Amino acid sequence: MELKPDFNRFLAAVRHQETDRVPLGEILIDYSVQSKFLGRTVTADDLAGQVEFWSKAGYDFIPITISMMSPGKVTEESKITRVLKEMVLRERPGTTDPKAWNLEMTSFIHERADLDKFPWEAAADIDFSKLHAIKPLLPEGMKVIAISGKIFTLTWMLMGFNNFALKLALDESFVAEVFERVATIQFKALESIFAMDHVAGVWVVDDIAFGTGTMISPAALKKHVFSWYRKVGERCHAHNRLFMMHSDGDLSAIMDELIDMELDAIQPIDPSCMDMAKVKKQWGERICLIGNVSNELLRSASTAQIEARVKELLRDAAPGGGFALGSGNSVPNWAKFENYMTMRETCLKHGRYPISIK
Repeated sequence: MELKPDFNRFLAAVRHQETDRVPLGEILIDYSVQSKFLGRTVTADDLAGQVEFWSKAGYDFIPITISMMSPGKVTEESKITRVLKEMVLRERPGTTDPKAWNLEMTSFIHERADLDKFPWEAAADIDFSKLHAIKPLLPEGMKVIAISGKIFTLTWMLMGFNNFALKLALDESFVAEVFERVATIQFKALESIFAMDHVAGVWVVDDIAFGTGTMISPAALKKHVFSWYRKVGERCHAHNRLFMMHSDGDLSAIMDELIDMELDAIQPIDPSCMDMAKVKKQWGERICLIGNVSNELLRSASTAQIEARVKELLRDAAPGGGFALGSGNSVPNWAKFENYMTMRETCLKHGRYPISIK
């Protein structure tokens, strides 16, 4: 089946309209999966290969990270990793242990003096070269979604979560300053993103919840995180761009607040702790939902189980639009390739409107 990208299909889903079929949606698909699909190696620098994969696999957009931190694990692709490595080596020449500059292992801002000496200017030097380079590679009908955000995640990682939580209780203004420094960099990047007509939206990736609820109180999230994202959403809509969000965890207690930020879509409705059918019934008329085939199923299920789950999601969430099918997080290198293929092929086959799955 030859598939042609059409971003209007994805836009229709966001606007709760039915078109020819349910769109596919992911924030990240590991390069090993892309390589298997194309039958040749695809790398982080191979933009032509990435475009070929996303278009041939049936997606109407390609996600490109424009942020200090890449989604998923903190990798060498992340801007912040390179900045921290340079800072550590300036202060401690000869350091060889990569844990010294890995935000998953080490924190850097503990007191106000650390805030002042942090290399914010270097961190704010966002590389937009991939966004520029990809434009002539896009087939007709395809758009780019810029992956950004991590205002919450990057703030607590820079501070270390225990220190972050303690300071939030004892020195809230200090935490607010760190939030402001991180958010301001993201805001600055938006203006360059909006100058590119092939970029159709901003997808913020920022895990704000565990499987049992939010990582900090909903009130603190609303004050220190959602206030910034509301401004991001306002800027996106003022420039006719989509505003989308990814977060793992149980978002039930804050779904109304998220929708009030004028989000167009949210992903993945974490299947480990949220029920897509219930979420669709309660909030589905107010926001587009993207997801939510469990990553555990992608790792260990049979193809028959994957097919059954996709059909269930199409039946429960797709009628009336407002839904795009994808994984319960992203498609990692440990997902079974045949399960990934079954997920997308089942959607392409049975996701034709009107949905007729019983």
